[in-house]
Amino acid sequence: MTVDYADYVDAGEAVDQGSLSGKVAGGDVAPPVVAGVTYERLLNAREEPQNWLTYYGAYDGQRYSPLDQINTENVKRIGPAWVFQAGTTGLIAGASTYSFEAAPVVVDGVMFLSGWDGWVWALDAKTGTEIWRYKHAVPFDVSLCCGNVNRGVAVAQGKVFFVTANARMLALDATTGKQVWEKTYGDVRAGESATLAPLVVKNMVIVGSSGGEFGVRGHLDAFDLETGEHQWRCYTVPKPGEPGSETWPADGEAWARGGANCWLTGTFDPETNLLYVGTGNPAPDFDGGVREGDNLFTDSIIAVDVDSGQIRWHYQCTPHDVWDYDSIAECILFEQDGRKLLGHFDKNGYFFVLDRTNGARVRITPFVDRITWGAITGDGQVTAKVYPDKEGEPVHFYPGPAGAKEWTHAAYSPKTELFYVPVQDTGATATRRRREFKESIPYWGAGVQVDIEDMAGSISAFDANGEEKWRWRNELPMCASVLATGGDLVFAGEPSGEFNAFDARTGEKLWQFQCGSGHHSSPTTYMVDGRQYIAVPVGWGGWAEGFLPGMLGAGHGSALLVFALPETS
Repeated sequence: MTVDYADYVDAGEAVDQGSLSGKVAGGDVAPPVVAGVTYERLLNAREEPQNWLTYYGAYDGQRYSPLDQINTENVKRIGPAWVFQAGTTGLIAGASTYSFEAAPVVVDGVMFLSGWDGWVWALDAKTGTEIWRYKHAVPFDVSLCCGNVNRGVAVAQGKVFFVTANARMLALDATTGKQVWEKTYGDVRAGESATLAPLVVKNMVIVGSSGGEFGVRGHLDAFDLETGEHQWRCYTVPKPGEPGSETWPADGEAWARGGANCWLTGTFDPETNLLYVGTGNPAPDFDGGVREGDNLFTDSIIAVDVDSGQIRWHYQCTPHDVWDYDSIAECILFEQDGRKLLGHFDKNGYFFVLDRTNGARVRITPFVDRITWGAITGDGQVTAKVYPDKEGEPVHFYPGPAGAKEWTHAAYSPKTELFYVPVQDTGATATRRRREFKESIPYWGAGVQVDIEDMAGSISAFDANGEEKWRWRNELPMCASVLATGGDLVFAGEPSGEFNAFDARTGEKLWQFQCGSGHHSSPTTYMVDGRQYIAVPVGWGGWAEGFLPGMLGAGHGSALLVFALPETS
């Protein structure tokens, strides 16, 4: 059949979303504050408490700010200073799963914020006024395991860096929001995607891949800040013949679809020159019969030489995982008795403290009440007790696959020397369903149902020895990151919308504000013109069926709320 293309109407060209913001000429340019963000400033980010320069606030991952204008004495007086409504427009990939999960980054009065589905905004951090916006065209049919989400940006040398759901690494001009360069680092046809906030180290921007539930091979990638030129790739599952390959079946290609994705931002110690990253689950998640062995480097903490991308040491938290216990959680760097340590609250319910120079185990302690999947002794011996082993036979275990702590981050205060942890005490039932691997098709190996009743949550404070110092209890799991400040405060949001401030030493709740939607993001704090602000994105969603299925119908929301003390005349 012959088609006469003259019969088709010219559809025109796509409109740049940034041009639809209503900005007048000249009002859509940010001050060049990011031009001066160098590696040296990032190394000393804690010395600029007025700014939140990188994802965790500093390379150590502590999510702590020395700011103390807002403190235990006056926090009850804070209220909304401004609100930014992100809203939703057009077709959204995985529309029912979008969630506002970012950590706002602030540089000298300008805030940079990412959203789901390829959004990035520059805002006036004092007023909330939008300066510019950028929208990446994410394919509507991109494969997403656990929600259309993005956890934040990185900034340096005049650029804003972020990843997209279709596995692109982008650099934008920080003053205008215009694209500078773009690189693809994952295969969306195979189910790879990207969700994490990039990390700038030296002259590189470092990112990791998502997509372990589709049977892909995880990796970290580094790009040159200026040009986007690829610097190195670190695969997190060894191929045959490489160290660790003996922990995978010798025949077949289980390793090639082994998972171990690094879908959360790592931390960095310039003295060891090591990047500390948690890796995700093996694939298939629950069917261990097709991947006999410990399956390195899944469910592990890996220390990667930042110059070469080589793994220098590893510690596996859950060998041969058949519960979906990613070890992707943050690696918090701290010192104790002159020793360089790393703290990691794993999805399996245990708090790991390691020597970060060599990966040596220091101590292991549980941090949640119910752990039935197995047990880990203080000397690191792992014993599996309950797991989906027989086809079609349901097995119940604690914690569920979202973990005793999901990806959402703990905080550490060097002032109190305590860790503050958002805890989820929720179980699940998994029924093994063996499936043949097919590219881009979910490769779980089980049907999973997370408990809808008999759940609990808390913000729990622990010292470095694993001793619990206080606990604020909640009827629902706590599914959002925690922020600690020099005002002896801990901020944490609830799934039901409340944003709370606690006394960091006692756990007493001092203040609360209902934000109108559940919390699943990372609050940050900063100061402009002598006034401290607390910023928290609010927008329930993501993989809610994995951590709180009873709230699948709750309103999404899509706002950034910013709090401060009343202005003085």
